[in-house]
Amino acid sequence: MSQNEQWTSKLGFILASAGSAIGIGAIWKLPYVAGTSGGGAFFLLFILFTAIIGLPLLLAEFVLGRHTQKEAIRAYDAVAPGSLWKGIGYLGVITCFILLSFYSVVGGWILQYIFASVTGQLNGVSDYGSLFNSTIANPTSAVISQFVFLLLTIVVVARGIQNGIEKANKILMPALFILFIIIIIRSLTLDGAMEGVSFFLYPDFSKLTSQTILFAMGQAFFSLSVGVSVMVTYSSYLSKQQNLPKSAISISALNILISLLAGLAIFPAVFSMGVKPTEGPGLLFIVLPSIFEQLPFGIVFQTFFLALFLFATLTSAFSMLEIIVASLAKGEQHKRIKLSWISGLLIFVVGIPSALSYGLLSDVSIFGKSIFDAFDFLVSNILMPLGALLIAIFVPWKMKKDVLIEEFKHGSANVKRWFSLWLLAIRYIAPVLIIIVFLNMLGFI
Repeated sequence: MSQNEQWTSKLGFILASAGSAIGIGAIWKLPYVAGTSGGGAFFLLFILFTAIIGLPLLLAEFVLGRHTQKEAIRAYDAVAPGSLWKGIGYLGVITCFILLSFYSVVGGWILQYIFASVTGQLNGVSDYGSLFNSTIANPTSAVISQFVFLLLTIVVVARGIQNGIEKANKILMPALFILFIIIIIRSLTLDGAMEGVSFFLYPDFSKLTSQTILFAMGQAFFSLSVGVSVMVTYSSYLSKQQNLPKSAISISALNILISLLAGLAIFPAVFSMGVKPTEGPGLLFIVLPSIFEQLPFGIVFQTFFLALFLFATLTSAFSMLEIIVASLAKGEQHKRIKLSWISGLLIFVVGIPSALSYGLLSDVSIFGKSIFDAFDFLVSNILMPLGALLIAIFVPWKMKKDVLIEEFKHGSANVKRWFSLWLLAIRYIAPVLIIIVFLNMLGFI
């Protein structure tokens, strides 16, 4: 393995980066947030905010990573040596460590549901709500399934960028799209499906509230994996021939596309069966299984959907573990395998309380929240917005303007107009909007 391993192709980088961004946020969170926040109006705002917040931040991380050719912590130190700015990198590593500790718990739930679906245990279930509650409350299966999910993640990351993460994403991402198309075709052929399509795509601005706007802003912000320096690390493996603006646009467009496909897969089925689209987080684990059960060959489509959900979750997990391993390895690739296993096993140990927070530790609360929800709140409402705000300040103000322009020019011809728009967005627009989201999530707005 080379000292400075790189992506073998532009496609490999885009698929891996898109895989990092496309996870639970796009497939699980967006449909239920859209369902509770006005459908089409929410989705339209989500696209708008992806363009004016998510894309500029994504490009900022790309510029920093590709310029320094270093992972998160050393990248900030290379630009501002000996300063406290490298704390942004440490913040990103810590955030991903905590995030993966409870994210892997959800990955474990998906694995349990896939096993139950394949073995026929989901056939004829009378109460899917009770099934979900008993599944997440079982301490043995919760911990074992979390471990298996992390084991899959460790094995891929330990193999490196080219033979591990890139190769896995080249298989999982196309498979994810194929499964989406299969599910969407089935959903759209159901009676009453068009009502669900209309709800998701027709913007009814009469349902628009200030809360909907803030939710859409937050969803665009989180759905691209920005704010934790994952993309700084991924872009450090890029060659100078790569066109950064085009890559960022491609990944943002893929993220919007996946969110669109998720809505088209879920809402037609939900409306066809007369279920309210405001079911919240239980939509995928409680509502959809009950819908699939009523369809011809429903167990097959249910298994496909769960596999799709697993693929998206894994591709995000790869990037979270990679930033941790890369930061510890500091370019010494021979340490990758050992550090992947050590990091992964430590994350597993830290994640055990989250896995048990709906069972053995259900009586334990942190500020009125379960252990799982407390970690989720800490990452989603505090650490990620803080990281994104600091990156939005660091890249345009601490990096020299000629360096930024040079990174834009590599692999691109005419960049002057795009550079000016990006600099305006990252310097002034993104920070203000991030602060608004931050204050809203902390309950001040």
